[in-house]
Amino acid sequence: MTWAAILTLAGLQALIAISPGPAAVVTIKTAASQGVKAGLALSFGLASAILIWASAALAGLSIVFEVAPYLQTSLRIAGGLFLIWIGWKMWRHARTPMPDPGAAPTIGVAQLIRLGLLTNLANPKALAYFAAVFVGIMPADPTFAIALTILTVIFVIEFAWYAALSMAFSRPSPRRAYQRGKTFIDRAFGGIVALLGARIAYN
Repeated sequence: MTWAAILTLAGLQALIAISPGPAAVVTIKTAASQGVKAGLALSFGLASAILIWASAALAGLSIVFEVAPYLQTSLRIAGGLFLIWIGWKMWRHARTPMPDPGAAPTIGVAQLIRLGLLTNLANPKALAYFAAVFVGIMPADPTFAIALTILTVIFVIEFAWYAALSMAFSRPSPRRAYQRGKTFIDRAFGGIVALLGARIAYN
């Protein structure tokens, strides 16, 4: 696999990362309500989940789904239900006041990482991409060095994107705008995530 091919893969991964989805919604809400440190912790979890999907694809994820297609269906339904749960939590806590800008995150770092991890593990967009498109781009038998390079590139791209979102939406102006419309924004975000989850689980 040439460096040109790796750069092509990196460009495709960047497009997948920046496409709208539940991960972006959760990142924006977390950064705006709890600050950049909370957003970065969440970003690490989101990128780690994508790293897990990529590693599974390299290990033969598509073959497993061919042998046991019900497993893919089960993962899709479980992911959809988890997104519905996240949406419900956003809706339920829409009226909860925001913490002060200098206060510690109301959710611990470990919990934020876990939330990011579960959010992208539940993301069927990632499942579909790595089970189908990604394995089609990869060489049939990559060396350890190539596999490690690709996994590193994927992690860096994913973390950089969500970290950029976190830094942008934790700034004073977006934070004040979010604070003014928190109840409406949280319920809108929660509704969007829950509807995405319902659609995923049903389809």
